[in-house]
Amino acid sequence: MNAKKSQTSPAIKVKYSQSGSAVKSNELGMRAMQERAYEKRGEQYLLIKSPPASGKSRALMFIALDKLHNQGLRQAIIVVPEKSIGSSFADEPLSKFGFWADWVVRPQWNLCNAPGGDDGKVGAVGRFLECDDRILVCTHATFRFAVDRFGIEVFDDRLIAVDEFHHVSANPDNKLGAHLGELLARDKVHVVAMTGSYFRGDTEAVLTPEDEARFQTVTYTYYEQLSGYTYLKTLDIGYFFYSGPYADELLKVLDPSEKTILHIPNVNSRESTKDKHREVEHIIDALGDWQGTDPATGFQLVKRPDGQILRIADLVDDDPVKRDKVTAALRDPAQKNNRDHVDIIIALGMAKEGFDWIWCEHALTVGYRSSLTEIVQIIGRATRDAKGKTHARFTNLIAEPDASEEAVREAVNDTLKAIAASLLMEQVLTPKFEFKPKNPTNTAQEGFDYGEGGYDPGKCNVGFNEEQGTFQIEINGLTPPKSPEANRICQNDLTEVITAFVQDKTSIERGLFDEEMVPEELTQVRLGKIVRDRYPELDDADQEAVRQHAIAAMNFTQQAKKSLVGDGSEAVVNTAFVDGVRQFALSVRDLDIDLIDRINPFSEAYAILAKTMSEQSLRDVAAVIEAKKIQLSPEEARDLARRAVKFKQDRGRLPSLTSADAWEKRMAEGVAFLARMKQEAMNG
Repeated sequence: MNAKKSQTSPAIKVKYSQSGSAVKSNELGMRAMQERAYEKRGEQYLLIKSPPASGKSRALMFIALDKLHNQGLRQAIIVVPEKSIGSSFADEPLSKFGFWADWVVRPQWNLCNAPGGDDGKVGAVGRFLECDDRILVCTHATFRFAVDRFGIEVFDDRLIAVDEFHHVSANPDNKLGAHLGELLARDKVHVVAMTGSYFRGDTEAVLTPEDEARFQTVTYTYYEQLSGYTYLKTLDIGYFFYSGPYADELLKVLDPSEKTILHIPNVNSRESTKDKHREVEHIIDALGDWQGTDPATGFQLVKRPDGQILRIADLVDDDPVKRDKVTAALRDPAQKNNRDHVDIIIALGMAKEGFDWIWCEHALTVGYRSSLTEIVQIIGRATRDAKGKTHARFTNLIAEPDASEEAVREAVNDTLKAIAASLLMEQVLTPKFEFKPKNPTNTAQEGFDYGEGGYDPGKCNVGFNEEQGTFQIEINGLTPPKSPEANRICQNDLTEVITAFVQDKTSIERGLFDEEMVPEELTQVRLGKIVRDRYPELDDADQEAVRQHAIAAMNFTQQAKKSLVGDGSEAVVNTAFVDGVRQFALSVRDLDIDLIDRINPFSEAYAILAKTMSEQSLRDVAAVIEAKKIQLSPEEARDLARRAVKFKQDRGRLPSLTSADAWEKRMAEGVAFLARMKQEAMNG
């Protein structure tokens, strides 16, 4: 079967400066992010928020060695979510690159490589705590069981380093989070927490506000990392809505010439056909003619119509012998720099967190992902820098809601989750913003470029620091943060505030579909409540400052993207992202905080839906949301419903919620209200 021509999906194109700063090392062998983290090595509690492939593992090595040799700690325990990630903390000859010590883990203390289950490994943790060796690596599960068995006191005077920290939750049911809370309360350990995505898909807080305030934060953004690469220049994020079996639409967005990781949907999801093996077979058949299996690697060999032989790694196959061979071939260190080793990886639950294939150009994911963390991790698979790799993209195939079915509510909800994640990603992938109130005493800041004409004291200026990837934006009437904690939030944690906002179901639904909604209700009331709930320790003025900074960041990002994307039908290939944002920003120097509050932060998402859904389905979606706003008494609703029955007898159809006729719409509201009452009664 011949593949269909690849199709352009609605996408955001981001172009980076390609300065190479992210991979340059200082005299100690540290890259930019590692140097930034090492500067905070003396902190008892340190949180490192940095994207995949930015060098968090080695940053931890530098910090841990300093704590062991110069800060008096007895041992370091490195805790990772799964065994495969333990290899990231294998021996490293750091002195070869300028550091004053090497990282050495004795084989018996890398429990990720040890045979057997967690029970035996817990005993090994106990033996390690009693010996003179300094470094141990184990999984989150082994550490949890060790704390349960030995208590928290035995970990005094040690460093606990938690990799992929987003697995922790402040929810009492999260054992790792509960143990961490106990360690913080005892205050006898040092903690280094590392994550590429400091937010959870289930919207649970990673830490309580009180515990989070004890951590010093090092933030290294996606923008800083990608703009500092040597080869990778552009990253596209696109969303493609499909109908029917996804396998029939897949090759419209899968380009076999690109190195691709394809994640098929979970077998329990609505998008799945419930037969994952048949789905893989269908995909392989669509790509070309199967030629057999490579006996050395287990890769599937497929001949394209043009004669090219694709090497496909199937990680969906449950056969442990076959999958172990394929996994071992993918991890073969001798092939790490061989671009032609494999062409396409098909996976289900694998090849996400911690998976390192530098040649991946396209992360293609089928079905919505309710976990924002998972989306960040999947995008991270494609954002490795590699020689000759100038472009990467993430595509999410999302099932289009079928407005003709009773299940439209579920479909709409699934789609909204995906769009909420999309909105978050535009914030994750933007430069760092520093917002300043416009004052007559403001002056130009060293290192910032203010465009043609330079800094103008009489206007609101926008400057860009290319080395730091930072925009500095002056805004009239902006409330500045007063306390150190509020200042830290505005500098480092606006993404978390925006995450909570875009995951708020009420905000999303009303922002997308309620045309009569006053934008201030979202930007002031809903976002204000989110800030108050998240940071109750801040006073009213600081809470307002955080809210205004979050609105400014969302608005500036979305407005900048409008100058980068044409009519929305496809991405416009134009100048660098930095140039585009600066061009927009300098044309609206009189940005005012009151004006910002009047912009609906979800208006762009609505436009994305309009481009990818039919007029009828969009009308039906709006009706679903409209029905939730109706306020009637049961008696009024029953009277309207009786009149609606007469309307149907006369006209052969029920009244429409979207009718231009006010009376028809009112009768439809009565029917919808009764239906909602009935559903709520059934749900208890």
